[in-house]
Amino acid sequence: MGLRLSWSQPEDLVPHAFRAAELDGVPIDDLVASWTDAGGPLLAPVNGATPDPAPESLRELGRGILSQLDERAVPDAVRLVEPDELSEILALAPGGAAAAGASQALLVLGAAFFDRVHGAWLGRAAGCLLGKPVEKIPREGIRAIAQNTGNWPISSYFTEIGLDPALAERYPWNRKSRPTSLIENIDGMPEDDDLNFPLIALDLLERIGASFSTDDVAQSWLANLPGGRVFTAERIAYRNLLDGYEPSVAGAVRNPFRDWIGAQIRTDVYGWANPGDPVAAARLAFTDARLSHGRNGVYGAMFAAAACSAAVVAGGAGAGGRAAGADGAADAVDAVIAAGLSVVPADSRYAQAIALGASLGRSALDSEEALDRIYAVYGELHWVHVLNNAAVLAFALTRGAGDYEATITAAVTGGWDTDSVGATAGSLAGALLGASALPSRWISPLHNRLASSVPGFDGIGFDELARRTVAVAAATSADAADGAAR
Repeated sequence: MGLRLSWSQPEDLVPHAFRAAELDGVPIDDLVASWTDAGGPLLAPVNGATPDPAPESLRELGRGILSQLDERAVPDAVRLVEPDELSEILALAPGGAAAAGASQALLVLGAAFFDRVHGAWLGRAAGCLLGKPVEKIPREGIRAIAQNTGNWPISSYFTEIGLDPALAERYPWNRKSRPTSLIENIDGMPEDDDLNFPLIALDLLERIGASFSTDDVAQSWLANLPGGRVFTAERIAYRNLLDGYEPSVAGAVRNPFRDWIGAQIRTDVYGWANPGDPVAAARLAFTDARLSHGRNGVYGAMFAAAACSAAVVAGGAGAGGRAAGADGAADAVDAVIAAGLSVVPADSRYAQAIALGASLGRSALDSEEALDRIYAVYGELHWVHVLNNAAVLAFALTRGAGDYEATITAAVTGGWDTDSVGATAGSLAGALLGASALPSRWISPLHNRLASSVPGFDGIGFDELARRTVAVAAATSADAADGAAR
């Protein structure tokens, strides 16, 4: 049978590449014909790899097709509204022209800032943990499992206690996550790429500061992440780095996943380190994201960083760092989404996805009907694509309206990349509330402990991560203030 590596083999990448080109309006009829004439499949594998390897002749053809697709220009109608360069992105973003400067957030929040950052770390972990066992399970399967175990609407971590075996066979748990993320198995926060990448970001800021480069990100990946801990676009970029491509181009070579969600899960820390300064956060996110992603994939990273920058200050702060008043919770969420959109090209597909999800979250539709409408628009996209997941993220944030449990359960109910969307939604809701206001039934099972293969972080407490993040934010704000004074 041979070794089957997901997200890396030519016979598996070509169908994804055709779909990406089709979405961008790139002509591909000739390439599709040559591929199918040779017996190549057009149906992309859902989970990264087909069961059997292709003949070497088909693999060689696939490599050639992927290279040819790299050379085909995206039509101007797309390129002009969805650029790849930072200056062009910010020029088309509503708030992109704002000058980055020293944030006053630390002075305004004082000691409460720690609680907000602590809440963001905890919120990210718990939202991720909720979504882990049902990642890749279709939306109807998530509902069926929850109903069968007395957890619908979702109000706790998933369980298999009492689950009908036939249902478990029809909708199998995520194989790697099941032993650590069902409520009866949880013992601290298990390892996940949605937490590993924020650790990488924190380490970069601690060692190098805000002047880190994309080369620094690449070096950090190679030094700190096993190849088996990266997926989709990150795995392609990792492979290309090992093949000798420079970090500036590693993400653009034979990579059909550049518009997927991987970069969006990496950048929360850049927002927490630049409280109240979405543009500065987005610039750091771009530097990181461009290693593996392009256009909408990069916009997702910039949106998340900018939104996180706003979330740790939005709504002011009351006791324990809570966003001020229940009545102001929806306004605080709207401010967070607006901050994220302020650094994204206004006419991009990413901005449209966020706008759709947010409008449905604010609507009078019940959640199932609202999600049906998202699926009507984005249902044909892969479950790891950034656009469908962005729409669910915005829906969850607005439907949750600042309530932590309502936000993460809406995110996971939406399906697709449940752990990643749950993590980002949880991060933003957790930052708005602060750790002291988060429900214990979601936080206590974490035992203030994170497992990770990133060196130096295994077993670390979320309180320690928050302290280190606050220290980085203080240094970043001080550097910005010094620069402004010169």
